[in-house]
Amino acid sequence: MARKETLAKIEAVLKQRREALQNALAGDHSLLEQMQQHGGGDVIDFASDSTFGEISSQLVEVASRELRNIEIALKRIQAGKYGKCEYCNGTIGLPRLQALPYATMCINCQRQSERNELDKSGNPDWGKVFDSHGDDRTLPDLDIHFS
Repeated sequence: MARKETLAKIEAVLKQRREALQNALAGDHSLLEQMQQHGGGDVIDFASDSTFGEISSQLVEVASRELRNIEIALKRIQAGKYGKCEYCNGTIGLPRLQALPYATMCINCQRQSERNELDKSGNPDWGKVFDSHGDDRTLPDLDIHFS
């Protein structure tokens, strides 16, 4: 299958997923509103509602983040930038796009980004390659003699 056909299928999947997330978020939002209006009950009910509310809130946050990523991917499709790495401008492999349709970086740039080795220009940030552990540690004095 040609890359163009695969990208068209990925776009359809993104649109379907966007619709599903929007519907789910609309339902989750109304459920959270109902919980806020619900009052009374004993301590166990409150603890249960509180736990359920926290879990629901976290799920809504994850779904919202995914929805934002999908919207960005769809905008990149419209702009003709989909499938191109936002850092190196190289091609993002189809297997990566099929696994993560809203990927904006090729696998190499993603790895570097996760290790904090890229700056915003896409170039390696050599100042972040070595971890200083957030403090001013010094190396122990080495007893080196030169002849």
